[in-house]
Amino acid sequence: MSQPRTQPSPTPQDVHAAAARLRGRVIHTPMLRNAMLDKATGAAVLIKPEVLQRTGSFKLRGATNALLRLPEQTRARGVVAFSSGNHAQGVACAAASLGVPATIVMPADAPAIKREATAFWGARIVPYDRHTENREEIAAAIATETGASLIPPYDHPDVIAGQGTLALELAEDALAAGLTLDRFVTPAGGGGLAAGCALALSDVSAHTKIHTAEPAGWDDTARSLAAGERLRNDMKGSPLCDALLSPMPGALTFSINQRLVESGFAVSDEEVQAARLFAARALKLVVEPGGAVALAALLSGKLRAQGLVVGVVLSGGNSDL
Repeated sequence: MSQPRTQPSPTPQDVHAAAARLRGRVIHTPMLRNAMLDKATGAAVLIKPEVLQRTGSFKLRGATNALLRLPEQTRARGVVAFSSGNHAQGVACAAASLGVPATIVMPADAPAIKREATAFWGARIVPYDRHTENREEIAAAIATETGASLIPPYDHPDVIAGQGTLALELAEDALAAGLTLDRFVTPAGGGGLAAGCALALSDVSAHTKIHTAEPAGWDDTARSLAAGERLRNDMKGSPLCDALLSPMPGALTFSINQRLVESGFAVSDEEVQAARLFAARALKLVVEPGGAVALAALLSGKLRAQGLVVGVVLSGGNSDL
């Protein structure tokens, strides 16, 4: 396995470097406004729709940055990743664009749309039982056997830096519209997206307060932030938000989020489904459950936004219809 066990913490400068590296390789997704959403929340809401990204989620950013950062000879030996679907697609797509073989360890019960999309990019899929098998151990064994580089879904500096590029884009687009972000809320699983965005905003929009959103029962980031230490989930929560079912925050991601993230929110399945319905009706966007938790935190009133400028990430749209 080519990746070391401990990783240096990325910096805001790494996010800027990733943005330059990814230019032309990922979509600069638009900043969307919606009058119905503003009226419902009393805020000026700036939507970052990563559902419109290639592969249908933000994960392409971190995966592409991580692959581009590998030395060419190392990259040629291939990559391996473990993911419920969105990181899988991101790694598979990035690998295909660079002519690199990819192996993805995916739960056998991952949504069919995610399995099919991952296979579309030519990756080899290795299924596992998320209840009885350890995906990290399976991926590590494959990496050792093949010499491939392990690209984890969140606890990696190049992945974190790549994910943070979406916050740079949103801050830039807000400024062009004469706005600055008071609040920024993003979905959190292992915390890589939140960490990258927090690093970016600490540099270009330092007054912005950053929040995470998670499904109830899987709110390890919110609880860990409140406790000041990493806490585990009991793994018994609802499986609805399949993209966010991490056992606990990453060590590297939490070290960043503990410094830079204000707090986290937990939302119910009912609030998630209401947010998805709102996105479909008002925004005309298909958002998967895990991708809708930040919008759910806003619409449910958990994030009080009256009179504020609020950035909201819709992180993915890979949902079985």
